[in-house]
Amino acid sequence: MNGFAYAQAAPGAVDMFSSLLVPTILIIGIMYFLMIRPQQKRLKDHRDMVAAIRKGDTVVTAGGIVGKVTKVDDHELQVEIADNVRIKVLRSTISEVRGKGEGAPASKAAS
Repeated sequence: MNGFAYAQAAPGAVDMFSSLLVPTILIIGIMYFLMIRPQQKRLKDHRDMVAAIRKGDTVVTAGGIVGKVTKVDDHELQVEIADNVRIKVLRSTISEVRGKGEGAPASKAAS
């Protein structure tokens, strides 16, 4: 042994911070592109769909009621669910617009 003791520098606070910063930014970026961005796109598509509802469209509510739109207001729709049976529903409760006069999709026949 040569009798000399060499001191090693302790890792600085900046090194620890930068080593934690990069993975944190990567995790946040991945979460944004995999979770937040697609959800925002779905909300925008739903908002556009509900804004485009017109008289005569067939709609499905969140509760599963299917009917034909007979009257359109700013926040409510009047939907005919049977002959001479009309209900008022909020625009925000519409989950699907099937188009003008389109009924339930035909079920696939068992082969």
